[in-house]
Amino acid sequence: MLKIVLIVMGIMVLAGAIMAFALTRDGKLVTPEGTGTVTTASGTFEAFPLPDYAAEFITDDYLSYLIEVEPGIKIHVLEVGTGRPVYLQHGNPTSGFLWRRVVEHLPTDRYRVIMPTMVGLGFSSKVPASQHTAENQINWMHAALEQLDLEDVVYVGQDWGGIVGMGIFTRSPDLLSGAVMLNTGIHAPTQSGSLSAAHDLARTPIVGELMLEVIVSIFDRLSEAQGDPASMPQEVADLYGRPLRESGNRKAPLALMRAVPTGPEHPTAAQLRMIEDYIETIDIPVEIVWGMNDPILTRLLPNMEAIFPNAPVTRTQGGHFLQEEVPEEIAAAIIRVVEQVDGDDSASAAATGE
Repeated sequence: MLKIVLIVMGIMVLAGAIMAFALTRDGKLVTPEGTGTVTTASGTFEAFPLPDYAAEFITDDYLSYLIEVEPGIKIHVLEVGTGRPVYLQHGNPTSGFLWRRVVEHLPTDRYRVIMPTMVGLGFSSKVPASQHTAENQINWMHAALEQLDLEDVVYVGQDWGGIVGMGIFTRSPDLLSGAVMLNTGIHAPTQSGSLSAAHDLARTPIVGELMLEVIVSIFDRLSEAQGDPASMPQEVADLYGRPLRESGNRKAPLALMRAVPTGPEHPTAAQLRMIEDYIETIDIPVEIVWGMNDPILTRLLPNMEAIFPNAPVTRTQGGHFLQEEVPEEIAAAIIRVVEQVDGDDSASAAATGE
């Protein structure tokens, strides 16, 4: 009997080890392949035809293309409109499609709206989990914007889009002309702490994988982060989750949760300190639009107000993915910032006689 028990225990230990290895494997590079080319105001890029389930969410005037920022690493970009560049950066675990409802309320006859998707998410390249660092994400997106060769950008950032977007401007400080900040965190931590219980769970090896990749998909829980859960129906959650499932590499959402800083010594904190230093050097129009029903980031609004003390604040009933809930309020803030930037540019030109 003892021998049988030992054999069973050995099998269970082996099975557990195999499962742990499978769950925590780093994942592999998955590179999207386009068809043909797309010509934009910035040049010609690799066209990426959207699958039907995604194409139905946007209009035919959208461009869909890929920018290769490193060998095998491509960023998927949605673009619509002509005129002043407006750069919209989503966060974890969504994609550029998160901005589609905001775009409906923007004057695309005057705005060139650019919506790139972070590496690891949506239709962008998927990379091993270990490559999902704040520094890498910033550098990849910076390389994409460099290829677009933009000037006088008005930027809007939410969630990880705050770190990625503002991080880009630490590398190209003269690129930014105005900003709208949504629910995000760009304040460098000065002491150890936790962002949320969900992030604590995610940081636990194996447990994080089980809870967010095996037992329940993170995409099936997006509605829980909303002020109105009905604003995140299953077909919209699938719009964000299906590209990862079908790629075979779903590592990005968990890896990005683990990359949220837990204290001043965390690698991401160094990028946040660079962002804080950069913000001290700029004098641009800024507005804040905040979802007050965000279970994760609502409490960070005072930090954002401290960083931008002169920025008007629009408090909404939205949750974390407020683009799905209050697109008109976000669009209105973007329009106000663009008008202020254009007014400042006209005044500057008049003053210099240009």
